[in-house]
Amino acid sequence: MSYDALNIEGPAADDAPVLLSKHAKYFVRFLRLLPSRLASHDSTRGTIAFFAVCGLDVLNSLHLLTKEMRQNIIDWTYGSLVIPKPGERNCSGFQGSRSVTIKTDDEELLRNAKCYQWGHLAMTYTSLGVLITLGDDLSRLDRKSIVDGVAAVQRPDGSFSACIDGSENDMRFVFCAAAICHMLDYWGDVNRDKMFDFILNSIRYDYGFSQHLEGEGHGGTTYCALAALQLSGQLNRVDTQTLENIKRWCVFRQVDGFQGRPNKPVDTCYSFWIGAALKILNAFELTDYPANRSYILETQDDVVGGFAKWPHSTPDPFHTYLGLCGLSFTGEPGLMEVMPSLNMSMMAYDKLKVLHAKWQTRNIEEDHKHYMELLSQRLYDAKIAVEEETTTTITSPLIKAQ
Repeated sequence: MSYDALNIEGPAADDAPVLLSKHAKYFVRFLRLLPSRLASHDSTRGTIAFFAVCGLDVLNSLHLLTKEMRQNIIDWTYGSLVIPKPGERNCSGFQGSRSVTIKTDDEELLRNAKCYQWGHLAMTYTSLGVLITLGDDLSRLDRKSIVDGVAAVQRPDGSFSACIDGSENDMRFVFCAAAICHMLDYWGDVNRDKMFDFILNSIRYDYGFSQHLEGEGHGGTTYCALAALQLSGQLNRVDTQTLENIKRWCVFRQVDGFQGRPNKPVDTCYSFWIGAALKILNAFELTDYPANRSYILETQDDVVGGFAKWPHSTPDPFHTYLGLCGLSFTGEPGLMEVMPSLNMSMMAYDKLKVLHAKWQTRNIEEDHKHYMELLSQRLYDAKIAVEEETTTTITSPLIKAQ
């Protein structure tokens, strides 16, 4: 419920402008320096970069990043890429940061650190989103290895874990798995039928989707489920009556903004989660555009830019990006169109489709073989370089330290 509904004095947001330039500067600041309060998010820096880069894209403001800064972000992102050597367990993908990538001559310490260097589905999804949005051609990736890493974390019930060890499995990572495979245009050994079964079994009595079996229907989870179905080409397997009931559940989540569950307060981010779910279902026009916009604008920070979860709260990159996406769905002037199921701009999606067309003419198995040969040569060259020049710092077998 918004502040207006509680009769608490808040800004008159009906006619307030969206402060596009302030929001763009807000994102640029987060790409240059993170505030101390975000120190606890060190292991998920990739997601912050995703919100900032993709937010600038939705604001049509990527020009604020110099060519050098764009390349630095691309190289920094690749620095978190994990590709196992032949014979090692399959853990391909991107890490959220380099916090477990260390420099030492202690072989035992290196072996111990290696045990914690594995790809994470959410970090892999957001890292791919950053690279695609910045126009990278993904030529430094081995698509097969990454999708093999996705298949390695699929559970027998069709769900996915975030990584190979120590992770819960739920609908969030089902979405990430589907998004990764769709972006890389390759599904490999991922079992889409089992994925479909898990998603359908997660529909609750009220037709919201739960995080996992026997949970409560939730707006974010409902988005993840519907997006995964669309990205895996399986949305048409759901019967018409069920889809209509899901639409009804989503439409009923609007108060002025949107809530994530019945009897919960509205929250800026659900203007995306619920809005995108309805976009996927071709039913967003059933919502109240002015009421949604009014609530989002109540959470806008007029001083430093950004959007918050609730009015009079501190803005953050997550709610700022999703708030802008929610406004884009309503046709807000100055904002680019958003591709709902991938949660990126249509401009970025068009870049991705160009890559898909290019990949159609190539054999992924041959690309994989060539990539592994290159990797072996780079590892050998890196070893020789370290032996000959001990001052060289290598934080990844793929690139030097930034």
